[in-house]
Amino acid sequence: MHPAFSIIFFTSAAGAGYGLLALLGLLAPFGLLPASPLFSLAALALALGLVVAGLLSSLAHLGRPERAWRALSQWRSSWLSREGVAAVATFLPAGVFAIAWFFLGGGVAGVAGWITAAMAAVTVYCTAMIYASLKPIRQWANPWVPRTYLALSLMTGALLLNALLGVAGQAAGWSSLLALASVALAWAAKEGHWRHCATARPISTAETATGLGHIGRVRLLDAPHSEDNYLLKEMGFRVGRRHAIRLRLITRLAAFALPAALSLGALFAGPGALSGTLALLAAAAAALGVIAERWLFFAEAKHTVTLFYGAGEA
Repeated sequence: MHPAFSIIFFTSAAGAGYGLLALLGLLAPFGLLPASPLFSLAALALALGLVVAGLLSSLAHLGRPERAWRALSQWRSSWLSREGVAAVATFLPAGVFAIAWFFLGGGVAGVAGWITAAMAAVTVYCTAMIYASLKPIRQWANPWVPRTYLALSLMTGALLLNALLGVAGQAAGWSSLLALASVALAWAAKEGHWRHCATARPISTAETATGLGHIGRVRLLDAPHSEDNYLLKEMGFRVGRRHAIRLRLITRLAAFALPAALSLGALFAGPGALSGTLALLAAAAAALGVIAERWLFFAEAKHTVTLFYGAGEA
């Protein structure tokens, strides 16, 4: 599939924003976050800012952005519509939680914070199911996609929270441990997804698609079009194996290995400028790594329609 930057940015930024928002909603009621209004304002502004920026970016991918509101009416059958409904609905408890946390303190924000966390997770899950529900793409139609989306959202949110605490001079051992655990979880989920894509049987081949497999190997005699068309550009995008291997290495290093090492350094550095700097670098590295991962997520997906254009299997 063609990797559109607007969707890459949307899934990366909104995922990080929802991950951070969920952690704020879960942790603030227990008094685990600083009581400073400045910290709560900065944390909420970052989380909601990433969510809004991601949602606005997704509109750029639509042919008629002004009609985006109509998609909300199809929630009974469309995961895209469910995502939109969940995204809009999340702002209500998030607003109540923000007001309660900022003005009244973390303990008062309990129920609203937990509802906000649950709605953030539901929204990320709906985003993942937009792709996991597409049966013609075997790289997407599997349980590893929602697991990976949720794990990456948690990871980027935890790294952002650790960075915020470090920059505020409120670095805590538990936040670095949370960041490390979330990186390990996301790394395991992504490796599982890659392993599934490499070992899963093809949905269809040229032989099964044409019903001529009993005769022998089927190959394309002549191209169906004399030049590229929409299907070839959007669903027949190809990434070279050498580039895919290199980008997977970049993802492993930038999204997982480097943030884990930097978070471990922040854990042992203790409160101070060094800890904050290391936590901030970990979050920045993960952001770049997730963008590489998300580009590969789209580029390596192969639609069964490519069989019509000469692909041997899909």
